[in-house]
Order: sequence, then C-alpha cells, then structure tokens
Amino acid sequence: MPARRDVSRTVPEQETQEDMSRISELVGRIQGVRDYTVSLVDAVPESEWFRQPAEGVTHVAWQVGHLAMAQYRLALDRVRGVQPGDEDLISEQVLSIYGKDSVPDPDPAANATPAEIRAAFDAVHARVIEEIGGMDDSILPEPATQPHPVFGTKGGALEWSAQHEMLHAGQIGLLRRLFGEDWLR
Repeated sequence: MPARRDVSRTVPEQETQEDMSRISELVGRIQGVRDYTVSLVDAVPESEWFRQPAEGVTHVAWQVGHLAMAQYRLALDRVRGVQPGDEDLISEQVLSIYGKDSVPDPDPAANATPAEIRAAFDAVHARVIEEIGGMDDSILPEPATQPHPVFGTKGGALEWSAQHEMLHAGQIGLLRRLFGEDWLR
C-alpha cells in the first residue's frame, strides 16, 4: 500500500484575492479535489479494486475509470472539443466501460486493468491542469461544445468537473470503509 499523503490542505479554501483569475480558481479547485481523490484511491490496494460489497452497487475500479472518463468529457471535450492525440490520454475502451449509464461489473476480465485505469485517470488530469491553466477567463461564459443538463457554459463544465469528482470521491471513501479500512483523516 502506498504511503499516506498529507491531504489536510487538498481541498482549497475560497481565494479572496481579487487579482486571481476565475480560470486559476477553477484549476485550483479541480487540482484540490483530485489531490483528495488520489489520497483515497492510493489507500485502496489494487487487489480490492474490483471488490463489490454484498449490495453490489459499485467498485473502486469503476469509480476511478468513471472519473477519468468524466473529467475528459467535462474539462477537455466540452471546453475545447476532441483533439488529435486524446486517444493517447484515454482509450475508447475506458470511455465506453466507464461512461455515463454504464453498470459496474466486478469481473476484472470485463474491465480495463487497474494500471490502464490509473494511467487514464492521471493522464487526463495532467492534461486538464496543463491546458485549462493556460486559458483565459474569457472562455468561461462561452457555450460548452456539447449540451449538458447541469450547465451550458465552459465555465459550468469546469465547475461541474470538480463537483462531480467530489461526489465520486465520497463513494470511494465509503467503499474503503465497507472494506474495513480506517478513516484517512
């Protein structure tokens, strides 16, 4: 099991600096939520990634794969559209298995491997921080490249990316507790 990381400051507090750009704020929020999520993911051994509690609702592999897919769709696809090379970040297999309306299957053979899932999770996030961090606030009120029931703008897509991840981080935390693990905090 990886060493525990200090996550006491991973969820950023609201910045009050007037000169902070909205993009910087959103990137900070996305990064803070990811740091928190990574602390949860790192605390679950890969041998437990496909374990489903008796209720059979979800597993860690599905949660992490879904987060990779969702961050790609929300923070990259809906902000700048699909770009050449995106398939190197996240495969069609991961997008399909862990997409919206997918159903978690605890059979490892029906999933991407933990290494493939984690690679997509990390690569998509690194690209989001790199690309979005270099954008200007002027893009935020622009319409998202695809409609979504929760938001209509690129800024809304970025905001929802962080909020959506926190929802799934909670599910990873719950799974850890159901596996008998201690609280991380």
